[in-house]
Amino acid sequence: MRNPIRTVFIELPCTVLFALAAINVVHAQGHADQRVLAAARECEPKERSLIERLVGIDSGTGDVAGLTAVGTLLRTELEAIGAKVESVGAVAPALGDNLVATLTGTGKGRILLIAHIDTVFPHGTVAQHPYAVLGNHGVGPGAGDDKSGAATAVCALSILQQLQWTDYAQIKLLLNSNEETGSVGSRDLIRSLAKQSDVAINLERGVPPDGVLISRKGSAILTIEIRGRAAHSGLEPEKGRNAAIEAAHQALQLGQLANAEKGTTVNVTVLEGGGTINVIPAHATVKADVRAYSKEEFDRVEEGLHRLSNETIVPGIDVSATLARNFPPWPHAASTDALVERARKLYSEIDGSLATVSVGSSADVAFAAESGVPSIDGFGLLGGGAHSLDDYADLASIVPRLYLLTRMVMDIGEHPPAH
Repeated sequence: MRNPIRTVFIELPCTVLFALAAINVVHAQGHADQRVLAAARECEPKERSLIERLVGIDSGTGDVAGLTAVGTLLRTELEAIGAKVESVGAVAPALGDNLVATLTGTGKGRILLIAHIDTVFPHGTVAQHPYAVLGNHGVGPGAGDDKSGAATAVCALSILQQLQWTDYAQIKLLLNSNEETGSVGSRDLIRSLAKQSDVAINLERGVPPDGVLISRKGSAILTIEIRGRAAHSGLEPEKGRNAAIEAAHQALQLGQLANAEKGTTVNVTVLEGGGTINVIPAHATVKADVRAYSKEEFDRVEEGLHRLSNETIVPGIDVSATLARNFPPWPHAASTDALVERARKLYSEIDGSLATVSVGSSADVAFAAESGVPSIDGFGLLGGGAHSLDDYADLASIVPRLYLLTRMVMDIGEHPPAH
């Protein structure tokens, strides 16, 4: 008797699946724009090198020397392809300069590309954790968030220059120096550039296995300051008003302000009080990160915060509470869906298939969308590990993602959406 035929299913990681898809991009494309695809392949080594050079420079928000070095490197690359590059000072000099690169064409569409060159990592991180290529992952501080986004923009614009393709009215690339702390020094610049554009494309990393972003939560910083009274913790503790105890109480009750059904989160991230073991603490601070998909939810959280902060457990304590709004929400919009459909059609030229994702993190796309311009996000390389030492860019996604961005710019340049 012959052995029965058995079928074996092997589950592969997403990165392996994407690498296999990238191989298909290289070898079997019937409807691709072959000029763009060939140029994307040709640009891959350059983009790998550029990511490595960018990640090799410490450029945490406020590291002016590092941000200047990154800006100088990118300015050189952009001016080499004919872009006019302007330094635009942030609101505070300590935030470094933003760069705005402009290409002027002969067509209709006005396109705004956005990437940021600052990271969350302090100076010295690069020396302790240098860039490394592990399989298909380029790992290093800011590799995926968002230096690979800046590198992808440079390579896409290089492809247009190489192909002598100018069927657009204008392309502007904003390289933001202070996104990681809320774009305080660039949000007005983003809004202004968006108003001059037909589409805004944010080059934050794409979400594995192969997704773009269609909405983001806004962010806010919740702060509670508690003032009590110091006293000797052994001799006469009853004369004190323990601010640390009140801080613990306030932190615990903040969970009531979250709303899982609406995706609103309130996470305590800082809890400070006291400093000397034998002194009843007279001051304490609680900070929480708040994320929500709508302005109305932030309003609700703020109202609830003021109510809860008055519900103290330590007699004679003084509590003040504030909610400082940072990035606005970027709600899901029909204009984004229309851009997704364009992107899917273009990506299908190389057999790509885009997923759509909504995420809890915030980004510059929200400031662009406030102006009413159709906006989309997640057009950088795939990646993960943001804000950790495992931050990575998926190098296997360079060719397909570079093809997608270049074709999207070409399509919008020829046929800008009405808005």
